[in-house]
Amino acid sequence: MLFWILVAFLTAAVAAMLLLPLLRAPVAEAAADSHDVEVYRDQLDEVKRDEAAGLIGAGEADLARAEIARRLIAAKKAEEKTGTAASVGRNRLAQLLIIVLMPAIGLCLYLTTGSPDLPAQPLAARLANPGNDINILIAKAERHLARNPDDGAGWDILAPIYFRNGRIEDSANAYRQAIRLAGPTPERLDGYAETLMALSDGVVTKDARETLEQSLALAPGNPRAKFYLALALEQDGKDSEAKTAFEALAAESPKDAAWLPLVNRHIAAISAKSPAALGNPTADDVASAAHMDAGGRQQMIEGMVASLEAKLKEDPDNIEGWLRIVRSYVVLDQRAKAEDALKTALMTFPRDSDGGRQLMAMAQELSIPVEESTK
Repeated sequence: MLFWILVAFLTAAVAAMLLLPLLRAPVAEAAADSHDVEVYRDQLDEVKRDEAAGLIGAGEADLARAEIARRLIAAKKAEEKTGTAASVGRNRLAQLLIIVLMPAIGLCLYLTTGSPDLPAQPLAARLANPGNDINILIAKAERHLARNPDDGAGWDILAPIYFRNGRIEDSANAYRQAIRLAGPTPERLDGYAETLMALSDGVVTKDARETLEQSLALAPGNPRAKFYLALALEQDGKDSEAKTAFEALAAESPKDAAWLPLVNRHIAAISAKSPAALGNPTADDVASAAHMDAGGRQQMIEGMVASLEAKLKEDPDNIEGWLRIVRSYVVLDQRAKAEDALKTALMTFPRDSDGGRQLMAMAQELSIPVEESTK
């Protein structure tokens, strides 16, 4: 009911603004091109010319002018009445259109294209479908939560929206409030852990790890938590444990899982990180690699890959060498070379052989397009 009262009030206000100029409109003057008025004016000019030419006397000219002037005044008055009536008629018609027609058209358009019977959406529904008014909805949600700070569902809805809009600290606080008020769930705990990692530039901190472990305890098959916990092991330098964790996640993931290529890249990176995986480095090579920066280790890996490539040209029957070099190319982000190496290896080790099956399994693990590589 309040909505329709507001609509009526706004309609009346707009109509009043449009009617005001019409109510103040001056009375229209008689048409300037009236036939009778022009005739009498021509007669006045003619009397003036006759008097100047001496055709009539001054007295006769004054009498003629007086008579013509009387008729001219009468003609003007008649035309003013006609003009005023027409102007008033047009003014009244415009007022009628504003008062009746415009509100009627607006109401019909609203009933046709609007949704007068649509109920007000709750906070969660509005935030879940923000449309193009995300900033407005965030502001409304914040006002709502300022008045209702114990609304756990509101914090739960707002937390990922903060995260998507780059408000990471606000997102972390919203997740904490949601977990405190509505209880821990895998989704809330994973989201909170991601905000902690975002605040630490991608590092899986101690708090993030504990949060992920709590999430995994609630949902043992949670791939999101498993991935980040494996990443924590990798960041801590526990490559063997990290690789085992990543390989376990890859083994239990569906073949079309969106996260599987990323998991396989980590497996390949860990496999190639160890100098022993690239051939036969000396003890000095291993010791020096431990003290190198990222660029130095990269150059060392590239050198070992080149050495391994040369050895495979001499001994192409080395299946371990082919497996290592394909993984190494993937780690170096040289996937075209990895595909070429796989294609060459499959020429030596057919798919139905033991070596070929190992190559095919690795290709699937690293998301290498085997069909294209073997054409």
